[in-house]
Amino acid sequence: MDAWALLSVSDKTGLIPLARFLSDAGLRLLATSSTARYLQEQGLAVESVEQLTGFGEILGGRVKTLHPIIYGGILASNHPDHQSQRQNLGAPDIRVVVVNLYPFEQALEQGRNEAELIEEIDIGGVSLIRAAAKNFERVSVLVSSDQYEDFMSTPFDQQTRDLRRILAHQAFERVAYYDAIIGAALEREPDAWPVQLVIAGSRQQELRYGENPHQAGAFYRYAPRTGLAKARVLQGKALSYNNLADADTAVALAYDFEGPAAVAVKHQTPCAAALGTTVLDAYAKAHDADPVSIFGGIVAINRTLDAPLAERLIDIFLEVVIAPEATQAALTVLSSRKNLRVLTVEPQEGSWGFDVKGIWGGVLVQPRDVVQGPAGSWTHVAGPVPGASLNQDIELAWKVVARAKSNAIVVVKDGSTVGVASGETNRIDAARHALERAGQNARGAVLASDGFFPFDDVVRLAQECGVGVVVQPGGSIRDQDSIAVANAAGVTLLMTGERHFRH
Repeated sequence: MDAWALLSVSDKTGLIPLARFLSDAGLRLLATSSTARYLQEQGLAVESVEQLTGFGEILGGRVKTLHPIIYGGILASNHPDHQSQRQNLGAPDIRVVVVNLYPFEQALEQGRNEAELIEEIDIGGVSLIRAAAKNFERVSVLVSSDQYEDFMSTPFDQQTRDLRRILAHQAFERVAYYDAIIGAALEREPDAWPVQLVIAGSRQQELRYGENPHQAGAFYRYAPRTGLAKARVLQGKALSYNNLADADTAVALAYDFEGPAAVAVKHQTPCAAALGTTVLDAYAKAHDADPVSIFGGIVAINRTLDAPLAERLIDIFLEVVIAPEATQAALTVLSSRKNLRVLTVEPQEGSWGFDVKGIWGGVLVQPRDVVQGPAGSWTHVAGPVPGASLNQDIELAWKVVARAKSNAIVVVKDGSTVGVASGETNRIDAARHALERAGQNARGAVLASDGFFPFDDVVRLAQECGVGVVVQPGGSIRDQDSIAVANAAGVTLLMTGERHFRH
């Protein structure tokens, strides 16, 4: 068999056993310069691309395999005319192409500058992969060392078209992912919606199942790796689909605050949140705010997890605990709960990226919601001016309601949520449920709503329960009705000018 294998790899992992497998199968080895030298040093007979084409590398290695003899050898189909042209050209009958691309993604992760990133954009490798994958009727293409073992498990002369087709599919996926990362890294107009949406994700882990046991699930990370994709799992069982979804809400809310904060989340909505002088203080308040719902939930804090807090955390069953870092003493305490997942996640500077939601026939995409505390755009429209002592409660209520599922109402007092209602189909029911949970704690409390009030009923209910401050976006055609009720009752009404629906 006068067949050839072309090898051109930046990552030499597993290359020697593969090259020997191909050589033993009767294939002649052809390689680009650095790969050829590496194979020759291991005692393998190999011809360089330069020897075959008579054309050396140019432009500092940017051009080495882009030659008709190489592509004629890869792209010639089984058609007699193709084979006749290949032979007349003197092109080898290339039946295997082994390429892994320049490590652009690793360079991006390392924070390399733009000039350095550009040099890590592979040209010839991508072209070789596409050519080999297109001609999978005759050619096998390998794009990762992870594929080598499976490829070698079947003798080369017994490998089928179906196998080559699978390898072609994987090759086109690899090229698409590679190009998408480069496109995202070179993006210049982040606020402009592209005509074609390309989302590049690399599988970080397969999950036991999705949202329910009858659904499959997996976690794909973006490049460069950020957020939960960089989380360190210090102990516990593997994270589930629901764990990751809940953790996303929990860490986003906990890291919204500058002071010590603790957040408990169930089903992607906060069930309790609190601020304190320490995270231990904040956690104790959050736990006491809803000791029923926190059971089996996820807790996130925004300070170092230490042993005293760890002692409190093991008092109840929790699925996940998240913090920026944890002391060894805390981990020793938490190790008594073998199944408890403990994660450390660095705070994220700048943008949190995009939300992507699948619908029938496509996806919806939006920037992730950024929630600000009391800001200059807020308007005091009714009742007395709130004292500075209420600023903490106002901020907590607003940020928690923004992370809850709509329709949502949150009641806060003394640095802790005392009533949370979310996912309701109308706002007055959400207010009733939140205020019922708050009970006597509603007196003098802050009530926040993620959307505006279409009627004055929520403000009326709030004043009946003794609420002191109401925060809502405003923007209803009946805003004046709510303002009139607030003024008559002496309830402070603040309008933020910004709603925070979350579905």
